[in-house]
Amino acid sequence: MIHIDTISNVVGAILVIVGGLMLTALPFSFYFGSGDAQPIFMASLVTMAAGGLSWWYKFRARERVGKREGYLIVALAWLGMSVFSMLPYVFSGVLPDFYDAFFESVSGLTTTGASVLNDIEAVPRGILFWRSLTQWIGGMGIIVLTVAIFPLLGIGGVELFVAEAPGPTSDKIHPRIKETAKRLWLIYVSLTAALTLLLYLLGMTFYDAINHALTTMATGGFSTKNASIAYFDTPSIQYAIMFFMFLAGTNYTVLYFGLKGRFDRVWGSDEFKAYVFLVLGLTLLVACFLACSAGLPVEKAFRDTGFQVLSLITTTGFVTADYTAWSAWLTMLFFILLFVGACAGSTAGGIKLIRNLVFFKNSLLEFKRLLHPRAVIRMKIDKNIVAPRILTHILVFLMLYLMIFLFGSVVMAVILNDFERPFLTAIGSVATSLGNVGPGIGEVGPMDNFSAIPASGKWLLSFLMLLGRLELFTILILFTPYFWKTN
Repeated sequence: MIHIDTISNVVGAILVIVGGLMLTALPFSFYFGSGDAQPIFMASLVTMAAGGLSWWYKFRARERVGKREGYLIVALAWLGMSVFSMLPYVFSGVLPDFYDAFFESVSGLTTTGASVLNDIEAVPRGILFWRSLTQWIGGMGIIVLTVAIFPLLGIGGVELFVAEAPGPTSDKIHPRIKETAKRLWLIYVSLTAALTLLLYLLGMTFYDAINHALTTMATGGFSTKNASIAYFDTPSIQYAIMFFMFLAGTNYTVLYFGLKGRFDRVWGSDEFKAYVFLVLGLTLLVACFLACSAGLPVEKAFRDTGFQVLSLITTTGFVTADYTAWSAWLTMLFFILLFVGACAGSTAGGIKLIRNLVFFKNSLLEFKRLLHPRAVIRMKIDKNIVAPRILTHILVFLMLYLMIFLFGSVVMAVILNDFERPFLTAIGSVATSLGNVGPGIGEVGPMDNFSAIPASGKWLLSFLMLLGRLELFTILILFTPYFWKTN
């Protein structure tokens, strides 16, 4: 039996938190005199009122949240956050159309970074800060934050954490989920503060520094400048962001062990090693090509290449150069990176490296099994045997991901029929939305945005962003008859 009162209580509490976080944009509104304080305050008031009513609807403290309630809470919480997070855009008139405001809100919370704003620098400062903050909220997941304070609600949070992060890894920092959530957020907040200070010392204004720190650690990619990070054409700033993008794409369990000095556990992670070698290998390959063929200075070629490789693999989506103008084969290479993703247990979106790693290792072992049909050949990750159930889960995930990408691309191609490059724009927009990356190819490339996409296309892409952020199963399970059976 699904307990509606529990779902209402938890979703309401989350909305109250979101409404409270909106108020953090007010100091910037007042300081810069941007005239958006009233819309932000009204949006916060409406959000907290709605959340408060939902919270106290048949309030009942429960010992634990069941699986069905967990999945429904996550899905409804993300939908509710998306709807209420768009209110500052609507009330301020920055994005008066519902579909545009919803798209920008979903893009922020899912850390996709796709935008419909044509002139970002003209947006009031308070609204712009809220836009960055939505990515920071979504980066680790508002659900995980709420897990840390669930004792105030009188309920447990294990099921919510599973639904929020249904990846293939089961390594835990601490046996208690509440303590795990606190440690994750302590690392998250500390790294954000460190990057804010570093960017400020390197020459950014405090406002730009805090905005870019929020969106870097969230692997979101929203910027306060129309030219994104290309505006800050300072090597030290770009290298700093590159380093923190790399950290943001690392499994937070690995980061925790690294901070504890347990470097054997860090380098013992097969996924982390694959992450390091992939980033370095692609950076060196493309940088050498650009330095030799395009005549770019070696340092510039290395910096631009490393930045874009990291930006796409970590699904951050910041831009320092137009990679689609480098060459056709590089455009294809960077398009493929939209499907890779960084480490599981990080703030990055996408398929995740661990799934790709398991798939390729299992595929290679399959050839060995064909030669030795009677042998028991099992695959290992981090020296541990991967259970058949996890292999099945990963293969189903990859197949579903591919099917959704293909179906979404066909639908988008129909929607974008009158575009100059409908095919490239369709596959680019669907891939980047499903992977929560930001820039794509075609007419949604790194130098473009999504403002020209028709309303129907924006609704589809918004759904894909939510689907990708919650890693498919959390949403798709709601559409199965098994989920709603009471026995």
